[in-house]
Amino acid sequence: MDRYWVPADEGEMAAAAADGGEDGRRPLLFRTFRVSGVLLHPYRLLTLVRLVAIVLFFIWRIRHPYADGMFFWWISIIGDFWFGVTWLLNQVAKLNPIKRVPDLALLQQQFDLPDGNSRLPGLDVFINTVDPINEPMIYTMNSILSILAADYPVDKHACYLSDDGGSIIHYEGLLETAKFAALWVPFCRKHSIEPRAPESYFALKSRPYTGSAPEEFLSDHRCISREYDEYKVRLDSLFTIIPKRSDAYNHAQPKEGVKATWMADGTEWPGTWIDPSENHKKGQHAGIVQVMLNHPSNQPHLGLPASTDSPMDFSNVDVRLPMLVYIAREKRPGYDHQKKAGAMNVQLRVSALLTNAPFIINFDGDHYVNNSKAFRAGMCFMLDRREGDNTAFVQFPQRFDDVDPTDRYCNHNRVFFDATLLGLNGIQGPSYVGTGCMFRRVALYGVDPPRWRPDDVNIVDSSKKFGKSDSFINSMPSAANQERSIISPPALEESVLKELSDVMACAYEDGTEWGKEVGWVYNIATEDVVTGFRLHRTGWRSMYCRMEPDAFRGTAPINLTERLYQILRWSGGSLEMFFSHNCPLLAGRRLNLMQRIAYVNMTGYPISSVFLLFYLLFPVIWIFRGIFYIQKPFPTYVLYLVIVIVMTEMIGMVEIKWAGLTLLDWIRNEQFYIIGATAVYPTAVLHIVLKLFGLKGVSFKLTAKQVASSTSEKFAELYAVQWAPMLFPTIVVIAVNVCAIGAAIGKAVFGGWSLMQMADASLGLVFNVWILLLIYPFALGIMGRWSKRPYILFILIVLLFIIIALVDIAIQAMRTGSVRFHFRRSGGASFPTSWGF
Repeated sequence: MDRYWVPADEGEMAAAAADGGEDGRRPLLFRTFRVSGVLLHPYRLLTLVRLVAIVLFFIWRIRHPYADGMFFWWISIIGDFWFGVTWLLNQVAKLNPIKRVPDLALLQQQFDLPDGNSRLPGLDVFINTVDPINEPMIYTMNSILSILAADYPVDKHACYLSDDGGSIIHYEGLLETAKFAALWVPFCRKHSIEPRAPESYFALKSRPYTGSAPEEFLSDHRCISREYDEYKVRLDSLFTIIPKRSDAYNHAQPKEGVKATWMADGTEWPGTWIDPSENHKKGQHAGIVQVMLNHPSNQPHLGLPASTDSPMDFSNVDVRLPMLVYIAREKRPGYDHQKKAGAMNVQLRVSALLTNAPFIINFDGDHYVNNSKAFRAGMCFMLDRREGDNTAFVQFPQRFDDVDPTDRYCNHNRVFFDATLLGLNGIQGPSYVGTGCMFRRVALYGVDPPRWRPDDVNIVDSSKKFGKSDSFINSMPSAANQERSIISPPALEESVLKELSDVMACAYEDGTEWGKEVGWVYNIATEDVVTGFRLHRTGWRSMYCRMEPDAFRGTAPINLTERLYQILRWSGGSLEMFFSHNCPLLAGRRLNLMQRIAYVNMTGYPISSVFLLFYLLFPVIWIFRGIFYIQKPFPTYVLYLVIVIVMTEMIGMVEIKWAGLTLLDWIRNEQFYIIGATAVYPTAVLHIVLKLFGLKGVSFKLTAKQVASSTSEKFAELYAVQWAPMLFPTIVVIAVNVCAIGAAIGKAVFGGWSLMQMADASLGLVFNVWILLLIYPFALGIMGRWSKRPYILFILIVLLFIIIALVDIAIQAMRTGSVRFHFRRSGGASFPTSWGF
């Protein structure tokens, strides 16, 4: 892909090298590249040609109405117009793709000091989890281990785990993780391990050694592997140890009608109990803050040499660990706790009172740091002197492990992450996609960017916006100073615990702007997109950072139903945004025009399914009536269709080149769009219609991540079928198109069609076959384990064609009177002596 990109900032780089930093300005910490004219100019030209072709096609159709089927003609005209508009909205955002590459060497040269210290700003890392079953705890703890081991100054970053279920399993799992980190993190530093999530690292077959102690590596590797296996056993055993311990304590200290959950130190767990009880169940428990690892000193601390008790030699390795904090916010009945957005806003306030780093990065519980320098890469964009101060967030692409090799359900979503976001990078910046995103803290506080903010304006313009915590409000001005030195957080004394308890309280946000103009946005399924939109709307920009190896990786839902639930939540939330006060059409002048167009496309796309579903079910008319509603004159209609389709494919092929995609990526994107448009998007449209009429709408199910299979079968979950109502519309589409092909074959054999009828039918059959090819992954998904042999599906469809064709021939024969059924009188009931068809 790189050969199609050329530098776009050579003049700036030359000027920066000439001044040598003598003017006191910060360095240029990233390079900017744009697509070479060899690809970009043809790409734009093809887009223009296709736009002209669509306009001419639409004008031609208006001038040639189809008198024999005006109802269907009007539906198709409206549908074609909508498809043309949505294609244009999608395409214009990708006409100026920009790639920015961080200069990690220059960042190190400018900010790392010879004595081992660093002038890099502080960074708070947020991780969110809620259920140790649906979000397996091993993933969450691997994420934490990778963050603790990241290549970033130890005393400049802290990790906050938000356990929104208040589960003692997560709490004690984090204790075990903190103990294992004391071995894992120094091991990573000593041997330059990549990736630094142990589960992913040990899954690698081989990796070139880049550490400084090759003679000790094999021994250390065996030792740490054994320790990790024991650590995993301890994590798994928590599910049995905790209930047994609690039973023992409850037996020794019986309370009538109460079965408490007990911590290892003999105190009752303040969060959710195993057997829910008043004030100790999901949605009703006290807030908890516990510092698992204290903030380290700012001086390196070398480890111990190898010994009998510790066979690994860390005498030349800094063994300090970053600060690690466990948070479970307070929950009470009668409050809407706002799911993930509410949890992150609590993290935002708690971290402000403890570390108050000017930058924040957030992760889902199943994502981990795959490239240890990823945090540094994000800082290259935040600290650059060109647009750094006006950058609210840096979005990294989502990459996934353990997706089947063919990516049957388009989990990688490469067209969006490697084409659309690069296009947005050339406007006001990529949208926020929920995880793997670095934020500027004051931007989340609702502060305007410097370009739109007078120099003398106060960061805190109204205390009513932020709540009643003076400590939190007083922390805000210092959060804007990215060059301040990081001091140790306050000890958790009674006064500090009181402040922390206040900012975690359910009622803290009452009467404030939290969830509106401050923090992550509430009352919408796609809080990520809306939060990013709010920042763009106020004038902030964002940056896109794609690096090799991938910065972060996660776990994708590879079960068809779970994947569809994920798409449903995204599409439903997108429509909610479009039909709310956050509609991009209503944004002010600070939102770039092209950025506005991109947001309109990102929020209104599910509406297309209304027309698309009509088109896909249209063949049912051919089955029962044998009439093909094709625009006349037929040759001109076909010519326009061919031009428009060929232009689309040519644009796609050019996009594949500059985005670094494969043909399979493009095909999977097309396939899953059709699957989503039949199975999911209509439900999203129904959801927003119900909401507009004041009804509740559709409930969005949280996506369950895949769990390690109990069998040795790889990708076992891929072949599991979880039936849900949203599967059936797509099944109906498959059935209608299969029947249409079979019926057409039958009519052609028996009906004696003319050449014109054959031509009309052939165009319809091409459409039917193309739809079946696009829905092919869905058909495999509902076959379950039979999908391991795809040829079975092919044989089954061919047999259905033959059976339906024979049935159609029989029906036609009966209708023409060639076949008659005769009935006799029976049991006193009178039947006709013959029925003719």
